[in-house]
Amino acid sequence: QVELVESGGGLVQAGGSLRLSCAASGSIDSIKVLGWYRQFQAPGRQRELVGLIHSDGNTAYRDSVKGRFTISRNNAKNTVYLQMNSLKPEDTAVYYCNLGYYPKDDYWGQGTQVTVSS
Repeated sequence: QVELVESGGGLVQAGGSLRLSCAASGSIDSIKVLGWYRQFQAPGRQRELVGLIHSDGNTAYRDSVKGRFTISRNNAKNTVYLQMNSLKPEDTAVYYCNLGYYPKDDYWGQGTQVTVSS
């Protein structure tokens, strides 16, 4: 089992940028698809998938972040990144990484809080 630890969140003004990191305790070479997810604080809102990265580097994003967010992975460092540009207040959430498509319950970490002020 791989432990995933997210970091890099913080408070930023609208229009600003942050880069989140997801460090794995073991090799991610064999993990074909990794994903970034976010959980909003509003009651009733489900955790949503932000984007995916495949082992070949191909990425996919939800429409609301396309053109603003970029996912990358460094297998040598066992780390996945989420570069977030042109941040909006509606991006405020706790961000997590996990397997793509089928996240595993025991892979959820503490997440990292991103707060975007208007």
